[in-house]
Amino acid sequence: MLRPSGLPPMLPASLFPARRSPTFLAPIRSIRRVFLCLLLACGLGAVVVPAAHAAPVVVAAAADLKFALGEIAANYEKESGQAVQLAFGSSGNFARQIPQGAPFDLFLSADEDYVLKLAAQGFLRDEGALYAIGRIALLVPHGSKLKADGELKDLVAAVADGRVQRFAIANPEHAPYGRAARAALQRVGVWEALRGRLVLGENVAQAAQFATSGSTQGGIVAWSLARSPEVAKLGESALLPADWHPPLRQRMALTRKAGADAQRFYDYLQQPAARAVFERHGFTLPAR
Repeated sequence: MLRPSGLPPMLPASLFPARRSPTFLAPIRSIRRVFLCLLLACGLGAVVVPAAHAAPVVVAAAADLKFALGEIAANYEKESGQAVQLAFGSSGNFARQIPQGAPFDLFLSADEDYVLKLAAQGFLRDEGALYAIGRIALLVPHGSKLKADGELKDLVAAVADGRVQRFAIANPEHAPYGRAARAALQRVGVWEALRGRLVLGENVAQAAQFATSGSTQGGIVAWSLARSPEVAKLGESALLPADWHPPLRQRMALTRKAGADAQRFYDYLQQPAARAVFERHGFTLPAR
């Protein structure tokens, strides 16, 4: 499989913009500062929503939530005055970091199994709540020889006739959306043929960057990213059938260190205003 290191220069960071406060509003314990700096150094996106409270609520969030959760956190800050600091990455990586002492108050995973396992091991307060069900989509950049079709018929033909030389997905080893993409490719019978042509993103947001960079013919990514205005202007997308992959049941839970501020944000994420944002960004809402 092709690796990101062999790709041409990446798209500008404006594809997945981050909002930061000019200064930290109050000191966070040194372990938090060090750990979060390491996360950013590893390429994980972060959004800081400033406020007047003593310390922000620190959230580990699956990369498919980049736009939806960023909007929700901004709305919450306006309403409550509470700062929320978001770190985006692959759910599997966060699930490994939390037992190692990562300074997160809240974990929003793209695969509920990570949350349930951490809860069973005692690293989370409880099993939390299902907040959304994700979908995947074929995303192709403008000018690609590949057509954006929701049944992947042209992808099957393009793999056979050589039009597809590079194809992007998130790494299935630790990214739930990568596993869903693999299942869809297996469904149409091209997984084995494509394995040597895959460009693996560390998370699904990076896979979307690869899919629209012009260095690949396309990719399978989160529908919530593909349909966002920031990504949609770079290519075309088509939603894939929900029954082509195991359901992307997305669950969140508070960590053992979470305080009252984190509890309030967790509760807010389950209210109608936040649920409406998730739905508008392409997620299916679980029954309440």
